[in-house]
Amino acid sequence: MIRIQKIDPTQVEVAALIHQLDEYQESMYPPESNHLDSLAELSKTNVHFLAAYLDSEICGIGAVKVMHDYGELKRLYVPEKFRGKGIAQEIVKELENYLVKRSIFTARLETGVHQLEAIGLYRKLGYSEIAPFGDYTEDPLSVFMEKNMGGRLQEPNAIG
Repeated sequence: MIRIQKIDPTQVEVAALIHQLDEYQESMYPPESNHLDSLAELSKTNVHFLAAYLDSEICGIGAVKVMHDYGELKRLYVPEKFRGKGIAQEIVKELENYLVKRSIFTARLETGVHQLEAIGLYRKLGYSEIAPFGDYTEDPLSVFMEKNMGGRLQEPNAIG
């Protein structure tokens, strides 16, 4: 059974996954196309950071940065050995529910053009492509997406 909970991103096991994600992103994109929030940024009060666990092992992470009228999904990552189990989808649902409970009904994100699995997941979850938002600028290596949740909480799936 997968358990998802709020966690401090500076914890060693979480920071290790963030480091893996950084290396993965840096292997595919130049620095100017990587929008990697630091541990300090992820520790701010406007960030809700989650970890997923399978038994006692961390199997995924994700965060939402609460902006004025939307939330930005950040740092969604599931290590390869845990992929295909619906973990990323459950983390996204939890993050979306966090926003809806705070009367924020728009979720946005930036991902890379080479991350086809991620883009497919976001489309499956109701996200569609938009123009750059916030401080982002046009980048041929970035895909910007948005979902309007319309005030609806999503039912978590029991997985595991």
